[in-house]
Amino acid sequence: MFIVKIILGLIGLGVVVFVHELGHFLAARLVGIEVEAFSIGWGKPILKKKVGAVEYRLGMFPLGGYCKMRGENEFQEAWENRKKAVDPVPGTYFGVSPFRRIVMVFGGPFFNLIFAVLVLSIIWGTGFEVSTLDNRIILASEISGDHLYPADEAGLKTGDRIIGVNGKKTPYYHDIQENIAVNPEKNLALAVERDGSVLDIEVRPSLDKSTGAGKIGVYFWTDPVISAVTGPAAAAGLEAGDKILRVNGEAILYTVEFIKILEQSPQELTIDYERKGAAAQTVLIPAYTEKGEADLGISYGIVQYRNPPLNPFAALVKGTQETYKTFVVSLRSLALLFRGIDLTQAVSGPVRITYMAGDIAAEGFGQSFGTGIRSMANFLSLISIALCMMNLLPLPVLDGGMIVLFLIEAICRKPLNPRAINAFQTVGVVLIFGLMLFAVFGDVLYLIHR
Repeated sequence: MFIVKIILGLIGLGVVVFVHELGHFLAARLVGIEVEAFSIGWGKPILKKKVGAVEYRLGMFPLGGYCKMRGENEFQEAWENRKKAVDPVPGTYFGVSPFRRIVMVFGGPFFNLIFAVLVLSIIWGTGFEVSTLDNRIILASEISGDHLYPADEAGLKTGDRIIGVNGKKTPYYHDIQENIAVNPEKNLALAVERDGSVLDIEVRPSLDKSTGAGKIGVYFWTDPVISAVTGPAAAAGLEAGDKILRVNGEAILYTVEFIKILEQSPQELTIDYERKGAAAQTVLIPAYTEKGEADLGISYGIVQYRNPPLNPFAALVKGTQETYKTFVVSLRSLALLFRGIDLTQAVSGPVRITYMAGDIAAEGFGQSFGTGIRSMANFLSLISIALCMMNLLPLPVLDGGMIVLFLIEAICRKPLNPRAINAFQTVGVVLIFGLMLFAVFGDVLYLIHR
């Protein structure tokens, strides 16, 4: 399964990188920069065919691709020959105006945004199932017992329903989490239903330094009614539809109460349950992983609803809105990197992204083919937006850094000195290489933990 996840992840990540390079390719053709080669995948070409002036290649490693433009490395030759400027040969990278180069450079990130809009529009246009939880909460302090959380300080109670956040309705768990996660250390106005009344409660999510997300210290309520059994639960005779009443003599009102019981790593669990109105009891022998995590073989009921398909125009509008919202959230998340969060957890490199893409796809395909495709497409749209945003950062080597260089050239109205370009690019290579090493180190730790 691990290999399958990696393969699925490589395919997905390759699609996003290919779209980026396709944007550069088409933009280059648009502004008059000649393209010498366009490759799907990296490494030695296993297939290649020249059409006009462009050689189209299929690389040995089918991950992403690249676009090689005529004269893009001429600044290095000029620097080595100690020239003060690159000779502007028509049709080459430095032979067009700075603004044309900006259009070409921006083409890659722009295509990533277009890709995200199209993918999300298709998802909304075809409709999709949503699996989520109820909006009823449980205070984490009642489970862990270690300290108080923002939810406790705000006066929330177990059993409350959070029906609104900052004026937006939150009928389900994911609606609440979405608003809390992106607003760490910001005051949020909650509409809370308690005992038939609606209360206005203000809460300030804390910053989870391991993820960069906001949290208030709540779990979400799931009734302890079994929806499916495997392994240990099946061996114990439990069935779908059974309601768990007590475990080792302790009453179970909601499923997260299992956390306290399983912290003691019990070798067996005495389970009292109700089946079709009759009480019964059984003994369940948990299975434990190498990391000491308990597997009971029990699944619980979740809330499922279907977002109906939208017409093409409405789907396009929704896809655009979702892309914009994700882009803004990504920018906010980038700012959190400078607020003391655990970078080894919050910064993902290509290894972790590949695994996560494959993991999400494999989990989705485990439910159904359609769910797998939608899950993979949704994640790829997120990665595509992130790739767009990261490439637009004004850092050397990245597209944003090149745009800054070309803007300076346009403002100064004279060609850039090859020595300055080389120094700028060298600094960028060192920065990006260092960041990649750091990210891959975090990725390895992540996979070991997995």
